[in-house]
Amino acid sequence: MARHLDRHRFRSALSAGRELCLNVNIDWNAIMIATLKGFTQQLVPVNGIKINAVTGGSGPPILLLHGWPETWWEWHNVMPLLAEHVSVVAIDLRGAGFSDCPLDGYDKATMARDAHEVMIALGHERYAVCGHDIGGMVALSQAAIHREAVTHLAVLDVPLPGWTGWEATTAGLWHFSFHMNRDLPERLIHGREYDYVSTFMAERFYDHSTFNPADIEIYAKAMALPGRTRGGMEWYRTLAADHAAALEYKKHPLGIPVLGLGGDQRFGAQMVPMLKEFASDVTGGSIARCSHYVADERPKEVAAALIDFLEAT
Repeated sequence: MARHLDRHRFRSALSAGRELCLNVNIDWNAIMIATLKGFTQQLVPVNGIKINAVTGGSGPPILLLHGWPETWWEWHNVMPLLAEHVSVVAIDLRGAGFSDCPLDGYDKATMARDAHEVMIALGHERYAVCGHDIGGMVALSQAAIHREAVTHLAVLDVPLPGWTGWEATTAGLWHFSFHMNRDLPERLIHGREYDYVSTFMAERFYDHSTFNPADIEIYAKAMALPGRTRGGMEWYRTLAADHAAALEYKKHPLGIPVLGLGGDQRFGAQMVPMLKEFASDVTGGSIARCSHYVADERPKEVAAALIDFLEAT
């Protein structure tokens, strides 16, 4: 697959970023919040744990759920654009970032309960939810389980458990089976978080010039926090159960508006037909010149699509 950048220059930037990540003691959390004017952070007690939530904006609420190996910071270029129109809530999923990482509860139904209870605790009884990657799996579960609360569902660039193409597609994704191994990924990644995250994400970008290596530092720092590598691996270790649960969701299709988006170099062409297996009112398509990390590569396009989707329905 073609890549839009001098790969040597990108690798050089990652190498420089690795040195900063490993050698400088920085309060990343304070820096991240300070860069987003009008947003605040809090730890919200829900479902027996604490979930890190960043909030800002005003209007109808939307919840943003990140993917692997990212944190709420995945959305930092999208959030200010959305905040001009809606109330934005971005969280760290259970096991990631500054949220707790308990021993269990990584099935997507439990993670959806975490996210739903955050919204209720923040005073949002009805809300839209948008998830990317693993966050998209959580978002689908949330819409299926908490139907009285979720008004709109958006899923970005991810094969979904329950989809007819699930087994064939995930069989070709090496990291799914690697992450499912008990203890092995944690042992191999420990102390090499930056190397693993940077290499993994570089292979899933189309336009490398759109990505700031400083963001990789943030994700690597978050993964190196105690228990967070294991937490992220647990998201994959529950996928067999998630698939079985999603097959049940399909028996009761969603009637709410659903948006499916993906990079034209990744899952973009599959998102709408995939989501039509779970819902009756699905729109969306591909984002041009983009691969998997759509909110990082094309934040303006993602924000515009979400705003249009929410305002049109």
